[in-house]
Amino acid sequence: MLVMKILESKADSSVLTVPGTTNVSDVVALLSEKRLGTVVVSEDGTTPAGILSERDIVRELGKRGPGCLSETAQSMMTRDPVTCAPEDSAHAVLEKMTDGRFRHLPVMRDGEMIGLISIGDVVKARLSELAMEKTALEDMISGR
Repeated sequence: MLVMKILESKADSSVLTVPGTTNVSDVVALLSEKRLGTVVVSEDGTTPAGILSERDIVRELGKRGPGCLSETAQSMMTRDPVTCAPEDSAHAVLEKMTDGRFRHLPVMRDGEMIGLISIGDVVKARLSELAMEKTALEDMISGR
């Protein structure tokens, strides 16, 4: 399955972006309100400068305490995020995520972000694909 098919299957394909000057405490409120695990830090909404995930925030809270919540998103974000393309396979994306130990990838086309996929999105798509293959094999074996 390709990344484009995964994006098409998502109920909401919009990407939550925030400017780099956004307070981390405001990012925390957004993540909680929207029940998301990450925001893309972008000044124009289409070019990702970085990603700020709940993991990034928790790691810094553990290191430095609650004072870091008054910092900006750009000071805490992971810069130059790894991205993928709509033509990439689910398998290739899972490898990138596993090797890099991250759970979200911006999807880029012609230098512009067109979506964001999570490891959950990819696993769900892969499970669906495996179920279809299983059904096809069962039908073939039983002569249906």
